[in-house]
Amino acid sequence: MTTPAYLLAIILPTLYGALFHLFRGGDARRLLLYLAASWVGFIIGHNLSPMVQARIYAIGPLNVGMATFGSALALLLAHWLAAREPAAGR
Repeated sequence: MTTPAYLLAIILPTLYGALFHLFRGGDARRLLLYLAASWVGFIIGHNLSPMVQARIYAIGPLNVGMATFGSALALLLAHWLAAREPAAGR
């Protein structure tokens, strides 16, 4: 991967996780959860794209479309799992 693609691969999932936290709210722990989920989903989506032979909005070697889709799914899953967390003290 070239340097601009690396930079884009760092900026996009971080932006997705931060924006998701901005709209859904939560504390700093949730922010870290959303950032981690976004990064993992982005990586999985990008790496799955050659296996399913889908090149959606590819920018150089980075398949932004599938990576974004993976990031979105991971963020929704993380939010759903965090909402199911049992309340402390019960």
